[in-house]
Amino acid sequence: MGWIGEQIDSLKSMQFRQLFTQAISLGMIVTSALIIWKGLMCITGSESPVVVVLSGSMEPGFKRGDILFLHMSKEPIRAGEIVVFNVDGREIPIVHRVIKVHEHEDGEVDVLTKGDNNFGDDRLLYAQGQMWLQRHHIMGRAVGFLPYVGWVTIIMTEQPIIKYILIGALGLLVITSKE
Repeated sequence: MGWIGEQIDSLKSMQFRQLFTQAISLGMIVTSALIIWKGLMCITGSESPVVVVLSGSMEPGFKRGDILFLHMSKEPIRAGEIVVFNVDGREIPIVHRVIKVHEHEDGEVDVLTKGDNNFGDDRLLYAQGQMWLQRHHIMGRAVGFLPYVGWVTIIMTEQPIIKYILIGALGLLVITSKE
């Protein structure tokens, strides 16, 4: 417990004012991150401008752990585009390619999706009785990606203890820093 013990001793020796200042700094860092996220949401038009690929269903194009950057414009969705969508009853978004588009006379489109590495279309993933995705299901179109960077998120989701240790260590580091 050498490093942790030193940090705790450092925390004990701090004055209230210094501790309060460090806590405010930590709060400002968290608030800044949230403001940046909300700004990206406004710029991209997507409720989630960045997503992590969680499965191998889009291989070889996108591998598990790749980060996708999304954008949602008013233009109609076309076959061949890679979209991220939510299905009613599921909380985790899905990244798949549009394979069919059904256009209505009023200009609205319904789409059918499929993972590049899957045998069949996604109708089994959709809500019961649902045959097509509507625009409100689509979170955004993939416009870019960073390979493997999302593994950090996957590891912290699959092993929550790592996330708590990392957050605790970073919080302790910020609070006990002398600057």
